[in-house]
Amino acid sequence: MRRAVPIASALVLLLASLAGAAKTVVEDWTTQSLGARGIPAGWRAYATLGGRPAYDFMVTEDGGRRALAVRSRDEHSTIAREVTVDLEATPILEWSWKILELPAGADVRARATSDLTAHVLVVWPRVPEMLRSRIIAYAWGTREPAGAVEPSRKTRTVTFFILRSGAESLGQWVTERRDVVEDYRRVYGERPDNPRAIAISIDTNDTHASAAGFIGSIAFTSR
Repeated sequence: MRRAVPIASALVLLLASLAGAAKTVVEDWTTQSLGARGIPAGWRAYATLGGRPAYDFMVTEDGGRRALAVRSRDEHSTIAREVTVDLEATPILEWSWKILELPAGADVRARATSDLTAHVLVVWPRVPEMLRSRIIAYAWGTREPAGAVEPSRKTRTVTFFILRSGAESLGQWVTERRDVVEDYRRVYGERPDNPRAIAISIDTNDTHASAAGFIGSIAFTSR
């Protein structure tokens, strides 16, 4: 009987640990066909303003990790995947990315240069989508200061969170974690409903430049 107490305690701690490690995987690319090009399985084209999408994407491996290689030259490509997520349980969006090239001259603070290398978006669709949807875009800027929060100069549906900027850490894998609930509250002043989609975008049609990067695994996790 004496040994039952520590065993029971260990079980409680294990269950608590598992409960605290809630995770909803959006994409880890492991079920995708290596070398597949274009829009990946389970994703769809997502309409954006301007630029004929090229979808120069490829499922690949880099440094032993699966990822989506994303490239763009003078065009704008965005894809989206529907998600079922409970922000109450898993409010943290976690993803990895490796940015290789920034679009020269880009800066989302001006409409004429509103381009970005590969970035991740959280989408709350509202009808009509192009006018009323709410979208938070987590981006790696070219000239914008890291930490800036910038509304799109092209559409009122998107707000950019510039997490990193410029050449620092370029060419390196980096993992990000963002509290989507707090970021949404910062922009809209209220707690969000659960998002309906995650999107990946790359945009070079304003600067007529080129950009490239990798997007690794994407998941919602507990705090």
